[in-house]
Amino acid sequence: MQTEQLPIPSHFDRDQVDKVWRVPYADRAGEASAWAAEHGIDAASGDERSTGLLLVDCQNTFCIPEFELFVAGRSGRGAVEDSVRLCEFIYRNLGEITKVICTMDTHTAVQIFHPIFWVNEEGEHPAGGQTVISLEDVEEGKWRVNPEVASTAADGDLAYLQRHALHYVRALSEREKYPLLVWPYHAMVGGVGHALVSAVEEAIFFHGVARFTQPRYEIKGRNLLTEHYSALGPEVLTGPDGEQLAEKNEALIEQLFEFDRVIVAGQAKSHCVAWTFYDLLDEIRARDESLAEKFYLLEDCTSPVVVPDGPDFTEQADEAFEKFGSAGMQIVKAANDAEWLRADS
Repeated sequence: MQTEQLPIPSHFDRDQVDKVWRVPYADRAGEASAWAAEHGIDAASGDERSTGLLLVDCQNTFCIPEFELFVAGRSGRGAVEDSVRLCEFIYRNLGEITKVICTMDTHTAVQIFHPIFWVNEEGEHPAGGQTVISLEDVEEGKWRVNPEVASTAADGDLAYLQRHALHYVRALSEREKYPLLVWPYHAMVGGVGHALVSAVEEAIFFHGVARFTQPRYEIKGRNLLTEHYSALGPEVLTGPDGEQLAEKNEALIEQLFEFDRVIVAGQAKSHCVAWTFYDLLDEIRARDESLAEKFYLLEDCTSPVVVPDGPDFTEQADEAFEKFGSAGMQIVKAANDAEWLRADS
C-alpha cells in the first residue's frame, strides 16, 4: 500500500498534454519497471483494498483544442487542464490504483445525433453543436428523418425510422433526459479524434507496466438510434414497438461494484460523467444506498460542455454533482496532496 505521494516521472511534460503524439512504449515500459523497483511499488494483485479508476471518454475529440468537440468549460481550457491534473494524479498515486478502466465514445457518421440524420423542409441538415431537436420539432415536421439514411439505419424501412424518431424524442422528454442535441461529427471510429489523449494513454500504460495490471477499454456509442452518454448504458433502451434497442453494460456495472472504491474522472462533467453517475445511483438504490460512499468524483478532472454561441451546461453539471454528494458519493480533488486517497486506505 502506498503511504505517500510519489514524484512525477521526468518524462511527463504538462506542456505537451494538449498535443497529439506517439507514446514511446518500449522506453516507457523500461522506465516503469525501474520506477516500480525504485519506489517499492508492488503488483496490483496484492492490493489489500482494490481501487478502480474509471476514465470516461478521455479522447482527443473532447480533450484537444481545435478537435471536433473540445470540452472547453467556461475557462476555455477545461479539458486540457483536467488532463494535466489527471496524469499527475495517476503518477503520484500509482500504488493506490489497482486498475484503470477507460470508456471510448465511438461513432460513425449516420447516427441519430449527427447532422446527416436530419433534414428540414428545404433538405438542409441541422447545424452540429447548435441545434436542439425537441418533441414539438418532430411532431410539427420542422426536423424530419433524412430519407437517404434509411438504408443504413433501418434496412430501408423509412416508416419505421420516422416512428422511431418521434418515439425517441418523446422518450427523452418523458424521462427528463437532455433534449436531443445534434452534435458535430466526433469520436469517429478509426480517426485520430477517437484515440485517447496521448499524455493520458502514456500514464495509463506506465501504470499498467509498473503494477502488472491490464487496463480495460469499453466501447460505447455505436448504436445508430440512441445517444449513449453514460458509461453504463444508452439513453433509450427500447424502440417504438417495445423492441429491445440496446442494453446496459452489465459486465462493467458488476466490475465497478466489485472494487472497494471507484474513482471517476473524464469528459464531460455535464454529460457522459454526469449520466454515468445517475445510472450508478440507480444501481446503488437497487442494491444498498450505503454503497454510494465507495464512489469518488474527481471534480477538478472534468469540465462541462460549453458550446460557443450555443448551450452552456455548467449549471446542470453543478446541480448534478450536488445531487451526487447529497446521495453520499465523495466529491474530491486530484490536485495538491489528495490526502483523502490515503486517509481511506
